[in-house]
Amino acid sequence: MKRIIFACVFLIAGVVGCEQKKSEGNEDSVGIVLPTEETEVRTTTLRTVDFEHELVSNGRIGARQIAELQFASLSSGNVPVRIFVKNGDRVAKGAEIAMLDTFHLSNNLRQAEDNLQKAYLELQDVLIGQGYSLADTASIPQDMLRLAHIRSGYNSAGIQYDLAKYNLDNATLRTPVSGTVADLFSKPYCAVDASEPFCIIIGDGEPEVDFTILENELPLIKPGDKVKIQAYASPDVESTGSIASINPNVDREGAVRVKAAIRPHPKLFNGMNVRISIFRSLGKQWVIPKTAVVLRTGKQVVFAYKDGKAAWHYVTTGFENATHYTVTGETLREGDEIIYSGNEHLADGTDVKQANL
Repeated sequence: MKRIIFACVFLIAGVVGCEQKKSEGNEDSVGIVLPTEETEVRTTTLRTVDFEHELVSNGRIGARQIAELQFASLSSGNVPVRIFVKNGDRVAKGAEIAMLDTFHLSNNLRQAEDNLQKAYLELQDVLIGQGYSLADTASIPQDMLRLAHIRSGYNSAGIQYDLAKYNLDNATLRTPVSGTVADLFSKPYCAVDASEPFCIIIGDGEPEVDFTILENELPLIKPGDKVKIQAYASPDVESTGSIASINPNVDREGAVRVKAAIRPHPKLFNGMNVRISIFRSLGKQWVIPKTAVVLRTGKQVVFAYKDGKAAWHYVTTGFENATHYTVTGETLREGDEIIYSGNEHLADGTDVKQANL
């Protein structure tokens, strides 16, 4: 019986000893897997600075001046004989664009000139029949002179002559403005559609961007505010400018049309779709990076670095641009070191250290 009792005691002691060693082994392994380390963070000093609010919209580039060129006369047989330019060419005001075949136009002018001379002779006959001469028009009553012009057909002949001369003088198409040739698709010796422009000239000077904003965004912009545009087709192509005009009308969708003048860029074409950013200074504000704001218990929080620890502060964000918010907070103070990187998993009182920049 004593041997049995001794064997049981020895077995229990062995089991307890194994459990203690196992427990000690587990404690050592936890210490290795979950070491206590300070979180590395980056900070920025909270300062009151001028804040530029950014409003984003989509729009389209357009030239301030576009001239649609058409020939004055495109009757049968009058087709372009020569075309002097091509799409993309820059032309000065008055430059020749194309020239019509002038045979029919010249013939019409000669006929009109002949008819005018005949009408002049008929006018003389009418006046002589009334006892007057064209050599002394001052002595002819105005009513009688006007009636003689009508009876002789001189007025009608003069109108036809002026028209024929105008058509011949405008057989060569010239640009009324300096700019760039576009939408030129006609070819020499081919008929031209008289209902369509022969080509257009995109005028030189600053282009403009036409875009819309919502009516509740109207208080945020005014003429003269800075804008930056970026082409969707080429994100590296950018230009700057300012708001030129705001249309004082809200459409059915609650949108307002706005135009901005921008600086020319060789890779910005008429009709190109662009992204517009409108900037307006809202005065002195507390401004922090967007990454500094995190959610804790459903509320907006920022962490401030102080004495090696992270201290959280409830904040309210206001305006924003692409990278920053304006904020207010009852517990924040000017000069606080706001954590904007490494704050994803912080809690109030977490040990942190500032990263070496």
